[in-house]
Amino acid sequence: MKYRFLMMLIGLSSSIVLSGCANMPTASSQITGAYTSSLKYEQYSCQKLTAEINSLARRENQLVIAQEQRVKSSQMQAFWLGYGTGDGIEASELANVRGEKEAVRSAIDEKACATAVREVETRSPNLIN
Repeated sequence: MKYRFLMMLIGLSSSIVLSGCANMPTASSQITGAYTSSLKYEQYSCQKLTAEINSLARRENQLVIAQEQRVKSSQMQAFWLGYGTGDGIEASELANVRGEKEAVRSAIDEKACATAVREVETRSPNLIN
């Protein structure tokens, strides 16, 4: 009888511990860019492409901060309730923004605008990467 109770207690406690990993959000570093065609940026000038990539970099930074905050709050919730909050709109939007950034970079390469972007990178390296 004691052995059966002990085994049930071990099984119950291990399932509670393992369920704490359920529905946890993805770390921002593991979110890859969704495919976006560079044809969208085909008509953009080098100046517009530079402005666009700067805008996307700022938005990406905001979304990374929001996703990391979601991970932290989800860890706290998982500790107390046994389950996390999962990925929200931030994760899907971050994937879209990263995909658009890659598309802009492809358009920059196709137009050979790299010198204009390098000038911006030297002035504000955190915005481009």
